[in-house]
Amino acid sequence: MDTFLGLDALMLARIQFGFTIAFHFIFPALSIGLASYLAVLNALYLRSKDEAYLRLFKYWVKIFAITFAMGVVSGIVMSYQFGTNWSVFSDRAGPVIGPLMAYEVLTAFFLEAGFLGIMLFGRDKVGPGLHMFATLMVAVGTAISATWILSVNSWMHTPAGYTIGENGQFLPEDWLQVIFNPSFPYRLAHTLTAAYLSTALIVGGVGGWHLLKGRRDNHGVRTMFSMAMWMAAVVAPIQVFLGHEQGLNTYEYQPVKVLAMEGHFETSEEGIPLILFGIPDQEAEEMLYELKIPRIGGPILGKGWNASLEGLDTVPRSEEPPVAVVFFSFRIMVGLGMLMVGLGFWSLWVRWRGSLYQDGWLHRAALVMSPAGLVAIIAGWITTEVGRQPYTVYGIMRTEESVSPIGASAVGTSLIAFIVIYFMIFGAGILYMLVLMGKAPEPGEEDAEGDDGPIRTGGIMASSKPETTGAQNAPAE
Repeated sequence: MDTFLGLDALMLARIQFGFTIAFHFIFPALSIGLASYLAVLNALYLRSKDEAYLRLFKYWVKIFAITFAMGVVSGIVMSYQFGTNWSVFSDRAGPVIGPLMAYEVLTAFFLEAGFLGIMLFGRDKVGPGLHMFATLMVAVGTAISATWILSVNSWMHTPAGYTIGENGQFLPEDWLQVIFNPSFPYRLAHTLTAAYLSTALIVGGVGGWHLLKGRRDNHGVRTMFSMAMWMAAVVAPIQVFLGHEQGLNTYEYQPVKVLAMEGHFETSEEGIPLILFGIPDQEAEEMLYELKIPRIGGPILGKGWNASLEGLDTVPRSEEPPVAVVFFSFRIMVGLGMLMVGLGFWSLWVRWRGSLYQDGWLHRAALVMSPAGLVAIIAGWITTEVGRQPYTVYGIMRTEESVSPIGASAVGTSLIAFIVIYFMIFGAGILYMLVLMGKAPEPGEEDAEGDDGPIRTGGIMASSKPETTGAQNAPAE
C-alpha cells in the first residue's frame, strides 16, 4: 500500500481537510459575530450620538476586515480540496451540493462583497443612512453564507430529497427537502449562536485585558466589556438549550454518533447512566475508569428514568466512528459551554453588586475565557464530523469511497506545505489582530476610517463628549 510517513492517502486527505477547516472555521465564526456587533454599535451610535459607540465601531472594524480577508482566503483553499483529494465525492454528490454552494456565492458572498467597501470606507462619503444599511447588509450576508454552507453539510449528515442515478450520482428530487433537511434547522441555530457567543467572549476578553491594565475610566473599554458580559449571560444558556435540542435530533438520525459521544459501549437494560468521564477502549468495547451518574442519561436523551439503550456492542465495528476522539471532543465542547454559562452568571452577580469594572477576578476570567468559544466551536466540529465516520454522506457513501485516486506522497507533501504556509500567513494575521486588540479605544486615537481606509491612518477623531467615569453614564450597562 502506498503510504507517506506510515499513513495512506485516505487518512492524509482526512487530516488535511481537518487541519484546513479548523483554521478556516474560526474566521467565518468571528466574521459572523463581529459583523452583527458592528451593526449594533453603528445603530446605537446613530440613535444616541454617543462617541463611545463610534469609537468602538472604528476599533473593531479593523479587526473585522482582517478576519474577513483571512476567512475568504482559507475558504478558497478548502474548495480546491474537493477536486484534488475528494474528486469521487464531488462527482457523485456534485448535483446536490454544487448548486447549494453556488447559491452561497450568488447571494451571500456577492452581498458581502458589494457592501463591504461602503461599510469600511464610506461613512463620510455616502451618509449615515446608507452606511448603516451597508453595515447591516454585510451582517446579513455573513449569516446567509453560514445558512447555505450548513445546509450543504447538514445534507451530508441527514440526506433527503434525492434519488441515486444509474451512474451512482445523487440527483436532487425535491430542493426544499434537500435544503431543509432534518438536521439543518438545529445545526444552523446552534452554529450561528456559537458564532455570536464566541465573538462576545473575544470582545469581553479584550475589555477585561484593558480593565486589568488600569483603563477603568475608558468609556469605550467599559462599554465593550459591559456589552460582552450581557451577551454571555443571555446567550450562553440559550446555546446550551440549542445544543441539547441538536443532540436529540442527532440521536434520532445518527444514534451511533450519540453512543460514541456519550461513551455507551455496553447496552443498558434498565436505566441509562450519564458517563461524565472515562477512557474509551474501542478494541475491548469498554469504558475504563468511568465516572458516571446512574439513570440520568435517560431523561437527557428524551427517555424515561428506567429506559433501555442499545450500546456500541450491538453495532458492527465497521460502522463505528473513532470513539475516543468523539468522546473527548464532545466533553471539551460541553465543559467549555458550562464555563461560559458560569461566566455569564458571575458577571450578573458582579453587575448587581455594582463592581463590574472593579472585580479583577472577573476580568481575569473573561481574559482566560476569551478563546473558549472558538475552541468549543472546533471541538464541536470535530465531534460532528468525526462522529459521522465512516461516511461522507451518512449511511450511504463511505469515506473510503469518496477519496480521489491519488498517491499518498502527493497528499502528504501538500499537507506539509499547508501546515507551513498556514502558520506563517495566518499566524502573522492573528498576531496583528492581537496587536490591534492590545491597544485601547482612546478618544484621541487616529481615525481608522478616514480617506486612507480602515487599516491605514487618516485624520484625528476628537470626541465631542468628555470622558465619563461614572457607571451611570456608560452605555449598555
